[in-house]
Amino acid sequence: MTNSVTSDAVTVKVTLRHSNNHSSIEGYARDVASGLSRFYAGPLNCHVILDHQKNDHEQNKLAEITIHVPQHDFVARESAPTYEQAIDKCIDVLERQLKKLKEKQKNI
Repeated sequence: MTNSVTSDAVTVKVTLRHSNNHSSIEGYARDVASGLSRFYAGPLNCHVILDHQKNDHEQNKLAEITIHVPQHDFVARESAPTYEQAIDKCIDVLERQLKKLKEKQKNI
């Protein structure tokens, strides 16, 4: 199941694999992904994929976030006991990547 929401500068698309009724997690993913706009001034397209693994009972929630900015794509994949923790880990990785891109563009 895939839902897409567009705000001012961020388009967030959320896909749930092997599940279809997690509106609170979808909302959380949208809110957190929309917050990445403070690290990049241009338009952002985010795709959040949430999945779970049956063979791992501790770290079974998977989050993958792909961000498309002009001329660059950034991807973060993390697993955790809950979807929220996995999303937060991905956001931390993507924040660092966007800050690094911003520094590179500033120095050019």
